[in-house]
Amino acid sequence: MTGPPQPPAPISDYGLLGDTRTAALVSGDGAIDWLCVPRFDGEPLFGRLVGGPAAGTFRVGPAASATVVARRYRQDTATIETTWALGDRRLTLTESMVAEVTGRLLPSTLLVRRLSAEGGAVDAVVEFDPRLGVRHRRPRVRRRGGVLVCEWGALAVSLSCAPELAVEPGRVIPVEVAPGSPVTLVLAVANREPLIHVEPQAAWDLLLGDEARWRAWTAGIDGSLPFREDVVRSLLTLRLLTYSPSQAPVAAPTTSLPEDPGGVRNWDYRYVWPRDASIGVNAFLGVGKLDEAHGFLAWLLHASRLDRPRLPALLTLTGRRVPRERELAGWPGYLDSVPVRFGNGAADQHQLDGYGWVVDAAWVFVQAGHRLYSETWRAVRGFADVVAGRWGDPDAGIWEVREAGQHVHSKLMGWLALDRALRIAETHRLPARQRRRWQEARDAIAADVRTRGFDPTQGSYVRSYGSPDLDSALLVLPLLGIDGVESARVRGTIDAIRERLSAGGPLLHRYPPGRDGLPGTEGAFLPCSFWLVQALASTGRRREAEELFRTLLDHASPLGLYAEELDPATGAHLGNYPQTLTHAALIQAVLAIRDSPR
Repeated sequence: MTGPPQPPAPISDYGLLGDTRTAALVSGDGAIDWLCVPRFDGEPLFGRLVGGPAAGTFRVGPAASATVVARRYRQDTATIETTWALGDRRLTLTESMVAEVTGRLLPSTLLVRRLSAEGGAVDAVVEFDPRLGVRHRRPRVRRRGGVLVCEWGALAVSLSCAPELAVEPGRVIPVEVAPGSPVTLVLAVANREPLIHVEPQAAWDLLLGDEARWRAWTAGIDGSLPFREDVVRSLLTLRLLTYSPSQAPVAAPTTSLPEDPGGVRNWDYRYVWPRDASIGVNAFLGVGKLDEAHGFLAWLLHASRLDRPRLPALLTLTGRRVPRERELAGWPGYLDSVPVRFGNGAADQHQLDGYGWVVDAAWVFVQAGHRLYSETWRAVRGFADVVAGRWGDPDAGIWEVREAGQHVHSKLMGWLALDRALRIAETHRLPARQRRRWQEARDAIAADVRTRGFDPTQGSYVRSYGSPDLDSALLVLPLLGIDGVESARVRGTIDAIRERLSAGGPLLHRYPPGRDGLPGTEGAFLPCSFWLVQALASTGRRREAEELFRTLLDHASPLGLYAEELDPATGAHLGNYPQTLTHAALIQAVLAIRDSPR
């Protein structure tokens, strides 16, 4: 007899394993409940997180109930260690995915998991239950020597173990782990290519080599940076979420983790938002990581070529159009949050603010002393031309509401696109006629926003023309330069948002709850809190910024990760996880603190 279904682990209980091509989420009980293959937006191989037990899992951990006594990323690496206590004995799971596979005969996905014991032998279990895709397809199984091979047409997965274990898909296999005799499991994935076997000890050595490379990469980050450890973890998270073949970062590795548990606010974030990616570019540039910034700008040039001069709101990892949004029948969702969605309907929206983020990233790149390639500059000029011609049109805005409006934040970011394009033009060729058109449009936006987007009674800019509602996205105002940081309008907007959109403590709603046309509610939006830190630091309020930032650190997951939102009442993480935008905003908040006078 089986007991009632167990509730899923809290979102914040999951750690991120990644290889810069795909990512796995592993819970504190050693269960990988999410992994898509062969890349972030591929088919789920283990999907229990939102697909329920029928969607598969890969659990490695203690056989009996045990308490997690330590869980951490190894210093400056992407390797997770989880230690359970069973009386006076300890069982530790050390696991990672190998990122560096180029130039060697290795599978593109190689997951290494090792159990080790201290204080005596420990009974553990291995539950390997791969179920591919929307229909949770079971594999065709065969054995090649001591290696288990699972096949679904052109996709194959192998599991090898040392010592050898009689693993069978869908069954819980007992294993005894003795001190000094670790158990190593290696998962390899092949898609339309030969399946390459890697001996477990060789795979473990590859993991250790990968750790050395991560440590070398983080060693170049300024040691005097405030909150350096938190910045390093966020930078590593951004790297893990960047698809290395194209240098494009996904918004998150998951789909349909709910903003409103039990509700319909469940979206697929396994794609690239140029806006979010551009914020990440600025974060990498701020710590001197030029290659990551250059790689994204090169990808964007390639990815936007079919739509240019229009900038798509989001794209796939390889720069193609995002699949149409569809709802998966029979998927129960996380905490009964349905529908579970694949694809994203926001792909066809007009989002004016995206142009501002992208052109600003190009300007920061130029400001750092680098010149844009001629084709890159041609693309940026095209983006500025679109803004000059369309800034007066309604758009979906940064929050992607399904009904377009005259969003003040969008207008401000349109102003930013033109202003930064004009700054780039000071060192790059630009016809005089085009320059005048941009200047005229930039000045027209400023006049329009100052007249129609500011509410004198509140002393604040507002969410949209004709509305008294506020918008936390306006916290970027001090960074733009449309009004000076000492301006009463800038300071009034920061203070009004902090007061009227407060969700308690350091948390903020992105706009008044329930004002987006969707049923249900949502949590506090974490990037907004980091934008508040940035705004305070940028306006000379460093002490307040530091105090607020320290409070936000208390809301991180035990492994230092952040989702998109947080439940103000319970502190539970909500939405897709971990979130690129949140981690990029954290880094920019610290950089603003660093640059703020004491």
